[in-house]
Order: sequence, then structure tokens, then C-alpha cells
Amino acid sequence: MKLLILSCLLAGCLAQKPRPCSSPPLLTGALAMSTQKENMWVYAKYLYDEMGQRIRLMERGTYENKTFSYDLLLLYREATVYEIHRHNRTCNKMPLKGVFQPMAIPKDASLLGQVILGSSSGPGEGLLVNTWTGDLPEKAGKFMSTVTEFGCIPVSTLFHTDRFGWMVLSYFDNVIGILDPQDLIPPPYCQHCGDEGR
Repeated sequence: MKLLILSCLLAGCLAQKPRPCSSPPLLTGALAMSTQKENMWVYAKYLYDEMGQRIRLMERGTYENKTFSYDLLLLYREATVYEIHRHNRTCNKMPLKGVFQPMAIPKDASLLGQVILGSSSGPGEGLLVNTWTGDLPEKAGKFMSTVTEFGCIPVSTLFHTDRFGWMVLSYFDNVIGILDPQDLIPPPYCQHCGDEGR
């Protein structure tokens, strides 16, 4: 009898409808991004700190058949972005326009579906994910985001705006936490860099 009750409770828990969620407040990983209209492709390592509203992007890519690389530290609370040049120990300090957007599925998003990526044939062969759709902030466009059912770890996001068309982000090698918090603080040689565009 106890086994039957436990089985029913477990089945009830597994049958719950997915709900909007927030990703862990500290994440490290990598992403690839491509755009439809801008002919751009980017690969980046990222560090994400929701509590401090800080993001570090170490990226390289191509734009209109030209290669580029950037090391950017975005400090939303200070409305500042640092472009860091480690090879010659210099920085450019610029104003950061925009509001910090947490890695989360908004409460008003609509569930598109729940699927298993990979296979459900054997243990460890698949990943249970939820895909959500909705409007970007201030109705700037639409989005479709896929996150893991357990942990709300980002898998992919598609945005659509009139200006850029479709933008596709694929996340991988995600790890909860940040190995070296110093990576989210401007290096000492950035203390004397000039402000650009202020």
C-alpha cells in the first residue's frame, strides 16, 4: 500500500506543468550567436552575475567577412562597459546603455512544449527541456527560449526584431558558479583608462 501511495505521489510530481523559472544567479559557460541580417557570427565565453548585475564576454567572431575579438566587462549598476585589452594592458571605458536583463523565463511567457533532447532510450542519453515564447521587454520583438526542466539552465534562445531579424544563441559548457570572481572586476590597469562617448 505504501509503495502504491509513493508511486502516485511521484507520478503527480512528474506530471506537473512546467512553470517560468530563473537561471542560477551565478553561471559560467560559452555561447555561439549568429544573426540573420547583420552577417555576424560570434563565439564567446561568458560569466554571469545576476546579484551584482555584471556580465563578462570574451568573444571572437566575424562581421561582414571581417574577424574581430573583444573582451567586455558590462557593469550595469555603474552603467559602464570596459573593453579590456590584455595583450597591452589597456582599457576603453564607455557608457553602458540599457537595463540588466536576468537570465529567466518571464512570468507572462507561454509554454510552447516540453521535449527530450537526444534520446529517452537509456539513462543519460537525453535532456528534458522546456521551450517558452513571449515578447521582448518593451515589445521590442519576440523570443523563444529553451531551458532545462531541472535547474533552468539556458540551452538556446531565438530573438526576432525588426532591426536585426532573427538572432540565435546556443549555450553550452554551462557551469553553476564563477571560478574566479576577480574576472568580474576591472583589472588594475583599467583604473586610469579614459571615458569614451560620455
